[in-house]
Amino acid sequence: MTTSTILLILLSVIISGAVAFYQYLFKADNQNKTNWLLAFLRFISVFSLLLLLINPVISRKSIETNKIPLAIVADNSRSITELKANDVEKQLFEKLSSNSALKDKFEIQTYSFDEEFFAGKPLDFKGNQSNIDNVATNLKQLNKNAFYPIVLLTDGNQTIGNDYVYSFQETASVFPVILGDTTTTFDLKINQLNANKYAFLKNKFPVEVFLQYNGNKAISANFSIEKNGKKISSQTINFDKKNKVQSVQILLEADRVGLQKYKAVISSATKEKNTYNNVKNFAVEVIDQRKEIAIISDISHPDLGALKRAIESNAQRKVTLLKTNSISDLKKYNLLVLYQPTASFRKVFEANKNLRINTFIVTGMATDFNLLNQIQSDLDFKLTNKKEDFTSSFLTGFNLFAQNDIQFEQLPPLENPFGKITEKGSLNTLLTAKVNGIEVGNPILTFSEKGNSRSAYLLGENSWKWRMESHVMNQSYEKYDQFIDKIIQYLSTNSAKKSLLVEHESFYNSGETIEIFAQYFNKSYELEENANLSIKLTNKNTKSTKNYNFSKANNGYQAIFDGLEPGNYAFQVKETSSNASYNGTFEVLDFDVEKQFVNPDVSKLQQLANQNKGEVIHPNQIDKLIQKLLEKDTYLPVEKSLIKNSPLIDWITLLVILAFSLASEWFTRKFNGLL
Repeated sequence: MTTSTILLILLSVIISGAVAFYQYLFKADNQNKTNWLLAFLRFISVFSLLLLLINPVISRKSIETNKIPLAIVADNSRSITELKANDVEKQLFEKLSSNSALKDKFEIQTYSFDEEFFAGKPLDFKGNQSNIDNVATNLKQLNKNAFYPIVLLTDGNQTIGNDYVYSFQETASVFPVILGDTTTTFDLKINQLNANKYAFLKNKFPVEVFLQYNGNKAISANFSIEKNGKKISSQTINFDKKNKVQSVQILLEADRVGLQKYKAVISSATKEKNTYNNVKNFAVEVIDQRKEIAIISDISHPDLGALKRAIESNAQRKVTLLKTNSISDLKKYNLLVLYQPTASFRKVFEANKNLRINTFIVTGMATDFNLLNQIQSDLDFKLTNKKEDFTSSFLTGFNLFAQNDIQFEQLPPLENPFGKITEKGSLNTLLTAKVNGIEVGNPILTFSEKGNSRSAYLLGENSWKWRMESHVMNQSYEKYDQFIDKIIQYLSTNSAKKSLLVEHESFYNSGETIEIFAQYFNKSYELEENANLSIKLTNKNTKSTKNYNFSKANNGYQAIFDGLEPGNYAFQVKETSSNASYNGTFEVLDFDVEKQFVNPDVSKLQQLANQNKGEVIHPNQIDKLIQKLLEKDTYLPVEKSLIKNSPLIDWITLLVILAFSLASEWFTRKFNGLL
């Protein structure tokens, strides 16, 4: 309380006393007890009122002691059970968290983790994955700017997440408590297998396998890949104390369309404690995407060679160059590229009326535009005989397929007759024409889609210069070839727009979160944000069926499944209001990543301790750890000096006293006839 406040309070006492004395004692003929009582009550009333006006504040200084956090984090994944360390972990966790000496010195924080991070969750060792990196991320958020120890009860075997050795904050000391038998156990393991999820028919696809050996003796092992119970690849792999990891690359033949299932197996004559990690199932979906493309032209032009090379840069495309007088049968072709149609093309167009093969029409100075006006209804050509050079302008609103701007405006101009080209139908234009940098309103590359029929128009010759210039700019033909490939991919597919689109994989590993994504479009092909989508999931093995609803997701809807057993599943997605439906299948492969380990990862945990100023602890050293934590001077509590300002008397109390004194004074005067 300041000196000025004390002086004001003393002045208030004097004023209150003077007022009370003057009103009840100074004028009184005889100073009886009633007068003294009334004077006292008036003193209290005036003094309380003046105190409310002054509002004196008292500052109190106090010392607050903040304990250092001690984070005790337990691994709750299934690998702890597989290593038969679950009972030991529970005992250690309880011993650390209930130790009274640690409680006196630290603020005990107890957590557990598997793929997620939990506070207060009982240990049940049912987690499907281990993510120690996630532990570090969460502790950073919970204990910002604090210097504190972390006791990590784990086997050190992480199955998802970034390398946890460098994830923990610098102000944390990590003490890993190693769970599981650290005695080296003989074990062969398929550590990782990489294979594409898709392959093309009649192609070879690569499989990369990383094999790991745990042991000290030199051994020979057999690695094989099986399909339908038959070995399709086999080789001998040698390991020794220095060469404990081997990588194998194999090419497999994609000889059948559909989901092809394989099994990778490593074995030896020596008996192993854990054979579960000797096998890894994988699957590859083989797709028949081979397309026969016919380029028809009656003239010779460099564009023909450039188009052929660009299209055939995709191994699944085969191009045949034809003249109109050498055509016998068009049925085998998936797409017709009609280069600069002339009058002789009339029979090609007539034959295609019934076949309805999609077309890619390229025009130029030799094109018969009168014929084009007669046989198609997408564009109206009113052109002169004068040649003009047209540069291209890229339209960002194009949405038929994903295409980036490959610097089209910097590519050489295309030649086409000068004049007006009018769009007659609903077209999707990717490139528009410029002359001397000015838009002329004509398309250069545009697409038409009518039902299942698709057409494209490239209005100008000399696109071979585009390919050459793209190579100059990028030191590769790749960008131009991919641009042409996307056009061919779009045109060689006759699938009409569907109202219900569903995305899913053909197979998943057990323990994975399975997500099925769906989009529903209205009649205007706009994404419907209030669709009611449901999914009926059937286990083909057990015939059991369950129904689920989709939930809203970014730009669509999703259904998520956890804990599905290995096996084959069929599902049907349905939209309630329109009855639109989609049927699909997938397989859950038998693969449990938490059963892959026979020993804790001691070297990794040692790295973690060294990196974070901690120490590796074995279960029988837990008392040593407790003693170390108690004795270490850097973990002393932090004292903070706090100054708390509070009123001398609570204002509500003063109001009550003021009201009581005024009321008592009034009743006393009334009782004694002084009113």
